[in-house]
Amino acid sequence: MTHAIRIHQFGGPEVLGLESVTVADPGPGEVRLRHSHIGLNYIDVYFRTGVYQPAAMPFTPGFEAAGEVIAVGEGVSDVAVGDRVAYAARPPGAYAEERVISADSLVKLPAAIGNEQAAGMMLKGMTAHMLLKRVYAVQPGDAVLVHAAAGGVGLILCQWARHLGATVIGTVGSEAKAELARAHGCHHPVLYRDEDIGERVRQITGGEGVAVAYDSVGADTLRQSLGCLRRRGMLVSFGQSSGKPPAIEVGELAAGGSLFMTRPTMFDYVGEREPMRAAAEALFDVVAKGVVSIEIGRRFGLAEAAEAHRALEARQTTGSTVLTV
Repeated sequence: MTHAIRIHQFGGPEVLGLESVTVADPGPGEVRLRHSHIGLNYIDVYFRTGVYQPAAMPFTPGFEAAGEVIAVGEGVSDVAVGDRVAYAARPPGAYAEERVISADSLVKLPAAIGNEQAAGMMLKGMTAHMLLKRVYAVQPGDAVLVHAAAGGVGLILCQWARHLGATVIGTVGSEAKAELARAHGCHHPVLYRDEDIGERVRQITGGEGVAVAYDSVGADTLRQSLGCLRRRGMLVSFGQSSGKPPAIEVGELAAGGSLFMTRPTMFDYVGEREPMRAAAEALFDVVAKGVVSIEIGRRFGLAEAAEAHRALEARQTTGSTVLTV
């Protein structure tokens, strides 16, 4: 027997319960993992509350973790027992001491990447790669807006975008978070509680606006993001931590200057083996070279998953948060 967090009904953090579970032997193409570290992401909250629907109840949340291969099924050749591996993959099930998962979902960890670091960056880092390289290819000289700049994805976006030659503007909720964002590549932190985001963006960009706005906040920020764009700029809505984003009329895109808008999900970009591994390798490269550092802001035990969710929803976390096993 091993242990996992199980959800039997949608609700608040209190529905996250640690239970004894049985983990099957891996089947063909599968691997059994023993996790050491698990990544916490806002998508876990969406599944816990029912915004996103699991395949069945009860279920174990979590999409991101690192650990060791302890058994392999028939036909598995890319990884072996004893390998250190990490993943950001469907279906959910990462909030567990052990699990079975498709071998194609895994990447071996290079010596330069630790398990905790990997668990704090796989989903967030590959999301950043998708946003900066594939959804909108950031170019030198572009001005970009990053909401929640001191968060897990935000800190990675700021560093990577700056490395690509962009001018990085980031929204934050406090002076402490502004300093953290500044230390991780954000040229211009904007305190959204004290400053008008659109006005500050126009000041910083000489009235032009940003080439792209990366918005993971949703309800509180989407319309402001739209107003921050330059002509033919792109609004990228990739989360809704403050609630469901408002509807945008097509005519508003024309009125704003022939704007673009998209709502990407990472798994549409890395849902297949080769794109996933290419994204992971690009992430490992920038982290190993020191271009991007992974800030682990808080750590909780697996049994403390409910407390971790409360901290995340209360905006009491910065950088990546991990659950330790």
